[in-house]
Amino acid sequence: MNRFLAILSFYKPFVVWSFIATTICAFFSTHLIPAIVTKLFLTVFAWYYMNETNNKRKLTFYQNLGISTFKLFSVVFIVDCFLTVIFLTLFSEFT
Repeated sequence: MNRFLAILSFYKPFVVWSFIATTICAFFSTHLIPAIVTKLFLTVFAWYYMNETNNKRKLTFYQNLGISTFKLFSVVFIVDCFLTVIFLTLFSEFT
């Protein structure tokens, strides 16, 4: 459970940008597949950004907790997809 909370604390700075991307996707289309593909692209971009800049030091903390980089970004992607599905479902119901 502590590892999951650590992963959520890693995800916290990305929540606002994820919500903005989800909102933009919702205005263009409320279909789930394009939104999830967009989220996958953004997750891969975040992974690349973290590995290629000075932010790589932040990943050391999670590696010391026993969380690999792949596992960290996979769980972030799954949580982000879950929130996206909920938001798009609610958005499509009210439009």
